[in-house]
Amino acid sequence: MNRAADLIQRLSKSEVYKDYERAFSDATQLPVALRPAEIWRFALEGKRYENPFCALLGKSNRTCAACLQTQKEVQDMPGSGAKTVTCFAGLCDTAVPVQAGDKVIGYLQTGQVALRKPNGINFNKIAQQLADWGVNLDMTQLKDAYYRSRTLPPQQYAAIVKLLELFASHLSCVANQIILQEDEAESPLIRRARAYILANQADPIDLDKVAHAMHVSTFYFCKMFKKATGLTFTDYLSRVRIEKAKTLLLNPHLRISEIAYDVGFQSLTHFNRMFRKIAGISPTKYRESKSIGHLLN
Repeated sequence: MNRAADLIQRLSKSEVYKDYERAFSDATQLPVALRPAEIWRFALEGKRYENPFCALLGKSNRTCAACLQTQKEVQDMPGSGAKTVTCFAGLCDTAVPVQAGDKVIGYLQTGQVALRKPNGINFNKIAQQLADWGVNLDMTQLKDAYYRSRTLPPQQYAAIVKLLELFASHLSCVANQIILQEDEAESPLIRRARAYILANQADPIDLDKVAHAMHVSTFYFCKMFKKATGLTFTDYLSRVRIEKAKTLLLNPHLRISEIAYDVGFQSLTHFNRMFRKIAGISPTKYRESKSIGHLLN
């Protein structure tokens, strides 16, 4: 299992995710799933509140292929925000990226929802498409399931997606914290280096200074640190500083320029650039997304 898939698996087993999944489905009566970025096959299959219409379509290989294509379209869409696509039956699926640093490691997914009330004309079109594909399903049963599809006004569905985005942001923070945690299997050198960086992240430290503090050559330290963490020293230091900045941004009384210098950046421009690269949004947008007023809107 690769690092990204392992992170998603650990997140999906966490209590914070399980609590959210349960609360989200109870509140919205929609299914939700957390899946690795490279796996899009039937993420919502078997989930609570799975659309009965989608469950019936899943019994046919041809409709499975159509659903699979829809899932792939979600992943292939550009941009770093929520991505929504509509399948051939007129149902929406939405995936919100979960990131570790600037890499998408997985998606929070929901959907199988109609934004327009199901009607006979649309069902006849669906039935014709299925006939063209040679799909043999019980049309009476399928029609009944179609009319029982969850239907929401677009504005309400947009609000639900916003909840998903907020939680995806929180999961991204947790994923970054996992990456930054000390691994028990690491060498004493790397553990000491992590601790040193964490303790001195607000100071103007560099690779040579840390290597000297570890009593090894810069070349050796650089090689061993990259091998153990998968990151260069500069990238790792930036992530530590950005994670600290995220915490400080929760305090509305601190100016962003203050926070930038407090966590160790010598330039506000550099801070803004690195924050956007690692967090996916600007410090201002991040603060707004965490504000009480934003959550109540």
